[in-house]
Amino acid sequence: MPEPYIRIALPEDDQELTLLDKATWSTLHAVVPEPQPPYDPFFGDRHTPEDTLVAELGGRVVGYVLLGFPTPLAANAHVRQIQGLAVHDDARGKGVGRALIRAAVEQARARGARRITLRVLGHNTPARRLYESEGFVVEGVLPEEFLLRGKYADDVFMGRSL
Repeated sequence: MPEPYIRIALPEDDQELTLLDKATWSTLHAVVPEPQPPYDPFFGDRHTPEDTLVAELGGRVVGYVLLGFPTPLAANAHVRQIQGLAVHDDARGKGVGRALIRAAVEQARARGARRITLRVLGHNTPARRLYESEGFVVEGVLPEEFLLRGKYADDVFMGRSL
């Protein structure tokens, strides 16, 4: 099986990433409403191509991870946060998510971070297992923080040192 190729996103990836976001939307991991046409651009004020790592298999974009700051505070600038991770259904089980997480950890380290954190829904067991296998630990839980299609979901904070 070929290894996923991970790279920093380019501005011209916007449309493909927008469509990937739509294709992978699920209440398993999303707290925002399902994307509807006309779709907003993927890149904007909150996330730029430089903040986004893209996974390719066979020359096709099959996943991404967004790496940002948890707050705009200077006192928190030593921390990076995974603010989104998506893998296309037909690329699952091929090491794409793991490769993206490892690349995000390395990118955070290269940018001078001392810690990396993320938030994941409590019912997203596959993602939680993957993060734990990459050294992330649960650092806090906000019980029933989100109401998603009539069901309450915990917001789980995870992190690790770099």
